[in-house]
Amino acid sequence: MSSSLFDLNGKTALVTGGARGIGEAIGRALAGAGARVMIGDIDDATAAQTAQEMSRLGPDCRAMRLDVSDEASVAQGIAETARQFGRLDILVNNAGINTLRDRVTIERFSNDDWRAILSVDLDGVFYMSRAAVPTMRQAGGGRIINIASVLGMVPARLQSAYVAAKAAVINLTKSMALELAPDGILVNAIAPGSTLTIGTRKLLYSEDAAYSERAQSLLSHIPLGRPGEPDEIAAAALFLAAPAASYVTGIVLPVDGGWTAGYMRDW
Repeated sequence: MSSSLFDLNGKTALVTGGARGIGEAIGRALAGAGARVMIGDIDDATAAQTAQEMSRLGPDCRAMRLDVSDEASVAQGIAETARQFGRLDILVNNAGINTLRDRVTIERFSNDDWRAILSVDLDGVFYMSRAAVPTMRQAGGGRIINIASVLGMVPARLQSAYVAAKAAVINLTKSMALELAPDGILVNAIAPGSTLTIGTRKLLYSEDAAYSERAQSLLSHIPLGRPGEPDEIAAAALFLAAPAASYVTGIVLPVDGGWTAGYMRDW
């Protein structure tokens, strides 16, 4: 396969929540393919450090503070990316949060937690995409990649806000794909399964994790028998951002070790 199919030289990408974890891995993958990358994160200090490290890959990588749940911050972030780099070709809506406290059933789920999760995981995708479209349209096209979740496809218990937000992101992705195809803007989603990040290590995959006793139960539902690595999610994002995916829009790509393929656990 020609390397030009994954060549992003001359392209500019904005990755939200890119300071660490999956977002950081995606930023590195895009930079490694030649894209200039803006890391947007509410943790601007870590974002700046990440961008500095990415710049060693070759392309220009920069960082800014970005709160995707705040419309003013979003507008400023899109404008600043276009000002600094002259264009915006790729938007990766990666920023997200999950249940903020103990996981509880729906009747105990607080209004504050519901609104906080949806404001980032759903509203943030909407705000960022809406703000990016005029800039991409002016440039003749672009790519929007939304990071959803397998839980938006196959819901789990005790995470009602997160599950609802990610399911909404999946249909929002498809709706935007229909609307924006005439402008040459391709919109796709990735649905990661359980992935080794700082958050999941604290929750599941370390000796002192909050739910360490449930890790094996979770892994028994994954045909590959292990959590994913951030770089494996990033590889899917690179494909969707690259020329190789020029005829791909409106899809949801599970990167989940087979989680959504069917029932894996022993009866």
